[in-house]
Amino acid sequence: MNPPDNDISATAPHAAQAGGRHSQFRLLRERRFGPLFVTQFCGAFNDNIFKNALIVLLAFHAAAWTSMRAEVLTNLATALFILPFFLFSATAGNLADKYDKAWLARLTKILEIVIILIAALGFFLENLTLLLTALFLLGLQSTFFGPLKYAILPQHLKADELVGGNALVEAGTFISILLGTLIGSLLAGLPSGGTAWISGVSFIVALTGYLASCRIPPAPAPAPELVIRLNLFSETWRCIQFARVNRSVFLSILGISWFWLYGSIFLAQFPVYTKNVLAGDSGMVALLLAVFSVGIGGGSLLCEKLSRHQLEPGLVPFGALGLTLFGLDLAWASPVAAAAVAPLPLIELIARPNTWRLLVDLLLLGACGGIYCVPLYALVQQRSDVACRARVIAANNILNSLFMVIGALFAALLLKRGYSFATLFAITASVNALVALYIFSLVPEFVLRAIRRLKRSED
Repeated sequence: MNPPDNDISATAPHAAQAGGRHSQFRLLRERRFGPLFVTQFCGAFNDNIFKNALIVLLAFHAAAWTSMRAEVLTNLATALFILPFFLFSATAGNLADKYDKAWLARLTKILEIVIILIAALGFFLENLTLLLTALFLLGLQSTFFGPLKYAILPQHLKADELVGGNALVEAGTFISILLGTLIGSLLAGLPSGGTAWISGVSFIVALTGYLASCRIPPAPAPAPELVIRLNLFSETWRCIQFARVNRSVFLSILGISWFWLYGSIFLAQFPVYTKNVLAGDSGMVALLLAVFSVGIGGGSLLCEKLSRHQLEPGLVPFGALGLTLFGLDLAWASPVAAAAVAPLPLIELIARPNTWRLLVDLLLLGACGGIYCVPLYALVQQRSDVACRARVIAANNILNSLFMVIGALFAALLLKRGYSFATLFAITASVNALVALYIFSLVPEFVLRAIRRLKRSED
């Protein structure tokens, strides 16, 4: 049975007592969480090392491999990585509900090692088909790991540890994405494309992830009698229907998906925004990405302290408000398009006061994103029916991917029509306010909890 929608503070007394005895970082030293954290960190890290290294190589060396244009190839590569999330998330959710999640985690890590070997062969033979196949398979491997990663947390963590565990996973994910992006781009820039280094580093990371997965404690299947059906489209629809059973869970999933749309719009613009608006180079792109990722990580970790170790939906409106305010200020602080000059050194850009305003906006934008999405993830986990929790999380992954594609199309349409980056940011931040108001009108619990927090702080 699903827990009642208003039963969100049942663990509060226990949480209050536990608050002084431990912090979320203690979980990293415990077997019921530490190995899972390392496993998921290595997975996201490896995905981004290989994906970004391959995209950089395609952008600069595509002519040596194929007659296709570089910009077509880079977009094709991105699409191939995301496609499995649409096609196979429902199957991944079914498997995570039918089988032991620790066993599945080890299986996906073995698959990752095999995929990296395929990629290494593709680099050695300079075979683009093999490389793109490996990229698709990495997306597939991530698709199968995603539902079990979040569904296993309520099995291994206590109720007052769930927010802290989610915060660490979210922070770890964004830091691993940042490091993977930077290292992948750096390796691709080495002499001769750095393909041997890319293969070697990716293999070591995959092996580390597998070794960590071997220490994940058993997580028995909640629905071992589940029948796995092969019709991907009907299973995807069924998966979404599972998520719709509990209204607050489904609306929380929509809220999470909206955040991924919102964040992806900003992240996708960093390279061209840096070049055409800030007149910066790749160093400035890396700095923007780092600041945004650190902001999300910091905001995610802050959630446990703000929520006092319990599920606190009252944080979500504050996060949504910050996403709008700092998104708007980022738009207002953005300079007009830079003149067509050589990229300015990073040190010169940082010396400008306006650059610091942009960086602070990005840092706080990311922090508010962490404060916004961590309680929503915890709510989805806590209120989903145990027997179908992984399928509900799979539905979240499906909708996340769909919203990100919609966000990319929306941004491309506005930019194609001649709107500036500042206008795109302002429109996105304004729409965020409207979306938040709509969701909060459907689930007033979020606002009521926020008001209650404000009253407590005044007292």
